[in-house]
Amino acid sequence: MLRRFLIVFCFVILCLPASAQFTYGTTGLLHMPTADMQRDKTFLFGGGYLNSHAMPSHWDYNTWNYYINITFFPWLEVAYTCNVFNEWVDRGVPVHMINQDRSFHGRLRVWKEGWWKEWTPQIVLGVNDVTTGAGTDYTDMAVEGDGNGFFNRYYIAATKHLTWHGEWGIHAAYVYNKRGKDKLNGPAIGVDYRFALPETSTLNKVVNKVKLMAEYDSKYVNVGARYAFWKDYINVVAELRECKYPSVGVYFKVHLK
Repeated sequence: MLRRFLIVFCFVILCLPASAQFTYGTTGLLHMPTADMQRDKTFLFGGGYLNSHAMPSHWDYNTWNYYINITFFPWLEVAYTCNVFNEWVDRGVPVHMINQDRSFHGRLRVWKEGWWKEWTPQIVLGVNDVTTGAGTDYTDMAVEGDGNGFFNRYYIAATKHLTWHGEWGIHAAYVYNKRGKDKLNGPAIGVDYRFALPETSTLNKVVNKVKLMAEYDSKYVNVGARYAFWKDYINVVAELRECKYPSVGVYFKVHLK
């Protein structure tokens, strides 16, 4: 099993320029939402390099983002994300990277894993980019059509964790919006896996800090990996959108309690 892991891990590293759901700045798999929640009073901040294929159709170039994320309670998470974009002026002449798209996100846990029966999953309701407002006024909630709610989606997600030759996360979700060019309306499924090898060697300890991920996000199949440094305070995440377009990011995690 370790040999198989090393082959997969080497493949991921070789396919990416470097090795979370850093497109949205929220807890999740790669692009699809999950019902996983951070620990109570967890503060995340990070950012990443985003391939154009990982972005809504408004972006036809590679770009960057950064975000902050706070889990106020074990059942409530909010995030604020900024994505850098080119502003087109003078009839199509781009002024590079002089503006940014801001978005707000929220996640609410409505059912905790194992509350009723041991096999029952955790369930979360969530929304991304809930407003098309700009500047100092973010009260416009009309995100349908072709407004600037580029990352808008509503979803319900379920997650169940299993232990079998390692730690598995099984995820299913339904995502929806009324966007024009970036319409979402369908199911998403995904899985993540982390080895639980006896920490009797340095190699085993390194392997145990890697999480492998694969998903169908309602539009594309994506694969990726996450590596946790320094007791999970620093995480490097990477993905291959559509299994071929690389993006990479890093986030820092602080427990305020």
